[in-house]
Amino acid sequence: QVQLVESGGGLVQPGGTLKLSCKGSGTDISAYSMGWARQAPGKQRELVAVINTRNEPTYASTMQGRFTITRDTDQWTMVHLQMNTLTPEDTAVYYCFGDPPPSSSRTRAWGPGTQVTVSS
Repeated sequence: QVQLVESGGGLVQPGGTLKLSCKGSGTDISAYSMGWARQAPGKQRELVAVINTRNEPTYASTMQGRFTITRDTDQWTMVHLQMNTLTPEDTAVYYCFGDPPPSSSRTRAWGPGTQVTVSS
């Protein structure tokens, strides 16, 4: 199975920036698409962005333009989320996830999450 661990969360002022990172490990991690989702208090978890094994990003429509997902292409084990112009509405727990290739019987793997708080 794949293990994912996020880092980089914290408190940031409105208008500020923050970069999250996720380290993946385990069998065939380089074959996984990796991405980020977030869950604000009292709300459902929502997709932020995903990047596939061809290094092609896809963003939720509300995130595009402020958030950028990248993946280290040396070993394909790290994925990052650069977040700009943050607002209090971006406050949430941010989760890294990994999706196995379609041929695999494995299910999506999740990291434990990292808290992002946008407040003055």
